[in-house]
Amino acid sequence: MFFALSLISAAILVAADTPESVASQFGLTTSTTLPFPAATASNSDAQALLVSQWGLSRGRIQNGAGDLSFVADPFPDKPAPGSATNSSGPVLQITYPEGSFSGDTGGAQFYNLWNSSGSAGFQSMLLSYEVAFDKGFNWVKGGKLPGLRGGSPNGCSGGNRSDGSRCFSSRIMWRLNGQGEGYTYTPTPNNICSDSKVSCNSDDFGTSLARGSFTFSSGQWNHVTMLVQMNNPVDIANGNIQVYFNNVLAFAQSNMQIRTTTNLTINGLYFSTFFGGADDSWATPETTHTYFRNLQLWGGSNPSTLAGAKVSSALPRLRSASTLLCAALLVGTLSVL
Repeated sequence: MFFALSLISAAILVAADTPESVASQFGLTTSTTLPFPAATASNSDAQALLVSQWGLSRGRIQNGAGDLSFVADPFPDKPAPGSATNSSGPVLQITYPEGSFSGDTGGAQFYNLWNSSGSAGFQSMLLSYEVAFDKGFNWVKGGKLPGLRGGSPNGCSGGNRSDGSRCFSSRIMWRLNGQGEGYTYTPTPNNICSDSKVSCNSDDFGTSLARGSFTFSSGQWNHVTMLVQMNNPVDIANGNIQVYFNNVLAFAQSNMQIRTTTNLTINGLYFSTFFGGADDSWATPETTHTYFRNLQLWGGSNPSTLAGAKVSSALPRLRSASTLLCAALLVGTLSVL
């Protein structure tokens, strides 16, 4: 009986969508693992390691340099469900001070330039990492978690929309009660906002993909894997974003226009985590932490080859009621002319 159960467990592990199997499926043959220290490291030493060994854009941590350190694993006996092994060693701790939300008040943000080769660079990339939340973590309304990014380090976040020419970003968010989703700054043509799995947020903030398709647990490790494949040609909406949670496919959104020019490729990890949201209704009521380990990237030169619709022009999302009123008045004036 025990032998039979062991065989079943082994079969489940083999059938799981591990990062290695997903990378192989999509022909991503180049890989890297971001280095961690052999021992715990204070804030200053952690900053020095990240700047010197993680290939950061402009050689700096954009936000929250004082809120990170390498600490002992707080959950050494709580591996992510579906994981065959539980690694040991220091993990990256991110601190969110009481009352913090976005705007460099807590958490951390930096941009890893694994690939900086322009149009000759990676057209597909896979990111895998494990994340843990303090036991009893208060999710409040939500917050950001790392993903992938391409193009300029400026824009494509914080309410600065993407037109697909200069940059894009694709991150993970936790929401109320730990519900997970994809969160992108990408163009939204072809009426994609009417898709039942897509929520286009107001005021040019990002686009939510498949909210609630997976759920984070606090007090243990969770395994996140994200695939991004650029649309190709650039006027076809066949960009492919997939998220796997604990080695199971959570969602696949394959009708995306991520770019409008071949000069925009995928550069690397966008380590971006904070509560929020852009106002204090998202703020954490207490100082709390997340932890990260096993950050890996795979890349390839092949963009999406999926079928897709030709991109049709779309009106930009209007920012406010006053803008809507002005637009309505303008339309009325033009109809009289």
